Amino acid sequence: MAQEIGFIGLGMMGGPMVRRLISQDYKMIIHDVRPEVVAEYKDLGADAEPSPQAVASRVDTVFVSLPTPNVVKQVALGEHGVFGGTKVKTFVDLSTTGPNVAREVAAGLKAKGIIAIDAPVSGGVTGAVAGTLAVMMSGPKALCDELTPTLRIIGKNVFYIGTEPGMGQMMKLVNNYLSATALAATSEAVVLGTKFGLDPKLMIEVINVSSGRNSATLDKFPRSILTRKFDGGFKAALLHKDVRLCMEQAEQLGMPMWIGQMVRQLWAYAEHQGGGADEAVEIIKHMEKWAGVQVGPVK
Repeated sequence: MAQEIGFIGLGMMGGPMVRRLISQDYKMIIHDVRPEVVAEYKDLGADAEPSPQAVASRVDTVFVSLPTPNVVKQVALGEHGVFGGTKVKTFVDLSTTGPNVAREVAAGLKAKGIIAIDAPVSGGVTGAVAGTLAVMMSGPKALCDELTPTLRIIGKNVFYIGTEPGMGQMMKLVNNYLSATALAATSEAVVLGTKFGLDPKLMIEVINVSSGRNSATLDKFPRSILTRKFDGGFKAALLHKDVRLCMEQAEQLGMPMWIGQMVRQLWAYAEHQGGGADEAVEIIKHMEKWAGVQVGPVK
């Protein structure tokens, strides 16, 4: 691959990815709607353009890391979007949009001769900074193979999921549904144990060498919840969005998701109670309120 690539979206996930690519001598052509953020990356050596279309007129390959499906569609297909670029040949979406939007974007870009690759990532801000993300990629195999060395700079584990648009997105939704369920259920369980009189730190230690261990007990609780830092780096609104997309896809496939629907309702409650600004790890505060106890701080 050429060492000059475009990157749109310099948020909590996209920003660290761009930093890693710059550290590996990639020339980055960037765009973000926040001028102060753009200035930060220009200081690191990136070139900035005023629109996605302008980025796509300078490079063959454009990566995007954006918060919602609608934003991805606008950046890809909207006015002054990547679709209007004069040089771009490959569009790589690192966001979580769901299979339907991935297919829509792929079809729209195909009309212009642009190949869309959906390559959502998992691992959170910590993984983005460390370059240890999991990347779930779908699209033409040869092109995905060509992109893999670049993606390995941002992700330790790069998986090829399949040829069809949306396959990577479906894999990401399944993963995030499980992650959301684990965080909600673990929060409920630890609050229950605390209400009974168990030590929450000891509970997590026991669970982590027992059959109940999961991503929440291994990482989120020790790092962010037991310490009361609540610095998870992923908003409740975004996790609710991912669970909602997963449940909508299940409905399209005619599959009932009994547990999933309850998890979706819980995350909808968490999002709306916090106005969308709360970190996902703060979901435990609702359970603490209902139980009349507080988990931590534990040092």
